[in-house]
Amino acid sequence: MDVNPKERFFEVDALRGIAIVLMVAYHFFFDLDFFSISEFDMHSGILVVMGRSAAILFIFLVGVSLTLSYSRASRSRPGKEIFIHNLKRGAGIFGWGLVITFVTTIFLGSGTIYFGILHLIGFSIIISYPFLKYRWFNLLAGIALLFAGIPMDAAYVDYPWLLWIGLKPHGFYTLDYFPLIPWFGLVLLGIYAGNSLYPDYKRSFRMCDCEGNAVVGLLEYLGKKSLLIYLVHQPVIVGMLMIFIKIV
Repeated sequence: MDVNPKERFFEVDALRGIAIVLMVAYHFFFDLDFFSISEFDMHSGILVVMGRSAAILFIFLVGVSLTLSYSRASRSRPGKEIFIHNLKRGAGIFGWGLVITFVTTIFLGSGTIYFGILHLIGFSIIISYPFLKYRWFNLLAGIALLFAGIPMDAAYVDYPWLLWIGLKPHGFYTLDYFPLIPWFGLVLLGIYAGNSLYPDYKRSFRMCDCEGNAVVGLLEYLGKKSLLIYLVHQPVIVGMLMIFIKIV
């Protein structure tokens, strides 16, 4: 099925919408536990699956979306303009990550987010440009980075300057940590999947005619507003819980 270059693939937005729903639900339970309103085990069981599934889906779809925007833009724009666009877009998202670092430094202290998911996504968008034309290289490199994350997880150093790569200082603690190793590997796998499933901005597979479904439409809408929802959902949840605590 061909898609007009100005149109979007609804299934990609819908999958991102699913990730948003999982993320908001996970953070709701996390906040209930964090503020001691109700106790939940955030390190095992369904809540861990929920949180990790949201993150994995988000990051994987970053790679898929990068290939789609590259395929669409390369039809009418030179590579330099595409790179500059990605640079600005990535810097903008990374900037929001810095805002979260600033806010968590003020309100949390312990657990400050130095390189969370927004930092990763913004940085990944910037450095991914050389990879966007390739398929099999991204598959192999992505798998390699994911496996490299196993020994990296146990690696500690005496300084914090390589946090963004995955080398943590001793005693490091944060509420949200997504370093390049292994997580950029998931972006590369998304680029591989995007180039395989949507070559030249066309689906290479059959898709159900379910875009008019109400649930799919809602998920699609949430997926399109994913950054906004990510930025506002925690203040909204925390505000509601603070009101609840005062009432009871």
